[in-house]
Amino acid sequence: MKIIVGNWEQLRAHAQPIRFEVFVDEQNVPPELELDEMDAVCVHAVAYAEDGTPLATGRLLPDGHVGRMAVLKAGRGKGIGGAVLQALIGAARARGDREVILNAQTHAEPFYVAHGFAREGEEFMDAGIPHITMRASLA
Repeated sequence: MKIIVGNWEQLRAHAQPIRFEVFVDEQNVPPELELDEMDAVCVHAVAYAEDGTPLATGRLLPDGHVGRMAVLKAGRGKGIGGAVLQALIGAARARGDREVILNAQTHAEPFYVAHGFAREGEEFMDAGIPHITMRASLA
């Protein structure tokens, strides 16, 4: 597996189809909610299989939020999502962020806990899907 960290211009061609397959096709998120103006200012990561097939993606916003974490079915359960998350945490740490925050789908809470995140606040709905806010210190 290889992970490339870069900007939207560099990674859009591989990140966008992953996000649409996971969020729009599988989870029925409206397509107009999936892409936004923040993509242009985020740090993005894409994980690739040995054969070069894009399998997972995520983004780091300027304010330290991680979002749009998505792994294709073929890549799930293999540590690929965790590797993308760690690449984004590394990018946050490298630019001097003190913490990373995310809004996790509630079913993914154990995944994020395993990567050092702690739940805070109450569950809320986003795009019709239950979420929770989670935070990890980089200090």
